[in-house]
Amino acid sequence: MEPQQDLLQQRDGAVLRLTINRPERRNAMSAAVIEGLTQALANANGDRELRAIVLQGVGDAAFCSGADLQTGKSFQFDCSQPQLGFANLLRAARACHVPLIAYVNGACMAGGMGLLAMCDLAIAAPHARFGLPEVRVGVFPAQVLAVLQPLLPPRVLNDLCLTGRSIDAERALALDLINEIDHDGQALERLLGELQAVSGTALRRGLYTLKHTQSMTFDQAMAFTESQIALFAQTEDAREGQAAFREKRAPVWTGR
Repeated sequence: MEPQQDLLQQRDGAVLRLTINRPERRNAMSAAVIEGLTQALANANGDRELRAIVLQGVGDAAFCSGADLQTGKSFQFDCSQPQLGFANLLRAARACHVPLIAYVNGACMAGGMGLLAMCDLAIAAPHARFGLPEVRVGVFPAQVLAVLQPLLPPRVLNDLCLTGRSIDAERALALDLINEIDHDGQALERLLGELQAVSGTALRRGLYTLKHTQSMTFDQAMAFTESQIALFAQTEDAREGQAAFREKRAPVWTGR
């Protein structure tokens, strides 16, 4: 019998599906999960046919419960290294130009909240729950703050971090932590269909622009986006999209 793969990767046309496959640990992250996700995201920018990446957990109990506390080594690091595995995964997500979609199919806790927050879009099952319970085991959700602070109001983030309480999908939607609750089981496929219908060039260059302007001042962002819109206009997809609009037909995207 072949050993179980901690991370399943499935290519479905223009969609890459990454599934954490550790149901016995509530899809807690192992070194193999972190390394596999980091490598998959690093490779995505070179795949011109890729339109979206879906991240989820196997089953319906948990999206990701964070670090695997059962190993007893979850918070043991090589302090001689200035950069660590999970932080490098968050860096890889920030550098990725392919839309990342979190499908939160169950409990999303601790480091799982970092996986959720590093994604560009998020859909949750109605029974999903979200929380940062690290204080209950004597640590703190340090690295995930880099991706959660831009998403959550300070008082809400303080509450989650300091009490370890969790919230349900309705509350997560109200806080804009997720985009949609999947009440009919079709929300993810609808979103994937929409992403595959638009220009791949616009998606990639658009994400690049969005991520670079997030930390800029107004003047910096204006200077940067002035150059970006000029580059957008030079692409094949921009010319095709405008021609199709004038000719009242569906565009034929080349992704260039």
